[in-house]
Amino acid sequence: MIGNLRKRGRGGRDAVDDRVGAFADIFDLVGSGFGPLAGLSFAAKDLFDVAGRPTGCGNPTWAATHDAAEADAAAVAACLGAGATLRGKTHTDELAYSLMGVNAHYGTPVNAAAPERLPGGSSSGSAAAVAAGLVDFALGSDTGGSVRLPASFCGLYGLRPTHGRVDVAGMAALAPSFDVVGWFAPDIWRLSAVAEVLDPAASPPVARPKLLFAEDAWGLVGADVRAALRPSRDCLTGILGPADRVRFCDGPLSDWREVFRICQGAEAWAVHGAWISANTPVFGPGVAERFAAAGRITPDEATAAKARRDALSRRLVDLLGDDGIVVLPTAPGPAPRRDAAAAELDSYRASALTLLCPAGLAGLPQLNIPAARLQGAPLGLSLLGPAGAERTLLQIAAQLEVCRTLPYTGV
Repeated sequence: MIGNLRKRGRGGRDAVDDRVGAFADIFDLVGSGFGPLAGLSFAAKDLFDVAGRPTGCGNPTWAATHDAAEADAAAVAACLGAGATLRGKTHTDELAYSLMGVNAHYGTPVNAAAPERLPGGSSSGSAAAVAAGLVDFALGSDTGGSVRLPASFCGLYGLRPTHGRVDVAGMAALAPSFDVVGWFAPDIWRLSAVAEVLDPAASPPVARPKLLFAEDAWGLVGADVRAALRPSRDCLTGILGPADRVRFCDGPLSDWREVFRICQGAEAWAVHGAWISANTPVFGPGVAERFAAAGRITPDEATAAKARRDALSRRLVDLLGDDGIVVLPTAPGPAPRRDAAAAELDSYRASALTLLCPAGLAGLPQLNIPAARLQGAPLGLSLLGPAGAERTLLQIAAQLEVCRTLPYTGV
């Protein structure tokens, strides 16, 4: 049915005015014309297949060595079927293997919420498009934080769902045991509407969720970040009651990041190593080094990291139980400036991954909430819950939106 109703166009008076450089390809693809997303527009990261168009994955060699897609990705088809109009495909960091939103081939989209700062990645164009008001929502992917971090940088709601809940068919893989479809929206209402479409069988909200304060995560950010996020934290305790203080682990959270690095890298090389060896693509700074390091991971290292991941995941699952909701900062601070040196970006990326990796390691849902502004830029607060807790996270975020009288208290 959708195939009979869709219309394709390029340019014209209704084309997106891409003033922030978010789009890799602009076109209109009209879906069913009815449904819960009728009247809304969206964009899809250029990791998602759209029938008849190439999936570029942020790298020109990839685009040149792959045929146009034969069918729409499952998530794209679901949004079209629910009535939304696809306005185009958005830029991504190369093969989704980065977090800052910088692409050596196609440039860096502008973060409309803080134009002098980076948009975050790898779902950079999707976040930039929503932040600039070019679409109502956008699809991204999240492996190590590629929805959550751009959402924090751009002042958006962004959801990483439970691993395996949303169909990833037609979405290019990076590390399959981590990869999920995620999405961005400017408000909790549109984010929740997309959730109903992409995961219609989700569990209902937990009646009495238990708030947990992750002390080791909060210890990784400065006093200025803690102060900026405090009003939202206080609202959460007003909604859910006092938080229990917990720790993700007995040792440093950086140990979790190292486990993530090895597990992700081993999978990324398993997925892309043969193609890289056969085609010798030119990668930009950072991405090239990460793939080179991934190719050096030994089977023994990967096996040991996998065993450690399983143990860490069990610890986190046990910590949360059926009703625990961890509140933690999404990012170490506001987005780095666009002119930041490479060393500064590498340091920021490592700190960000330390905060972001627990959800990925355990395959759990995490929701970024635009909670504050610091140094003139957005700053996100996250809720992390048990597997299948998406609707609980969304309900808490909706209650928090009502509770906050000053959602952007500048510091």
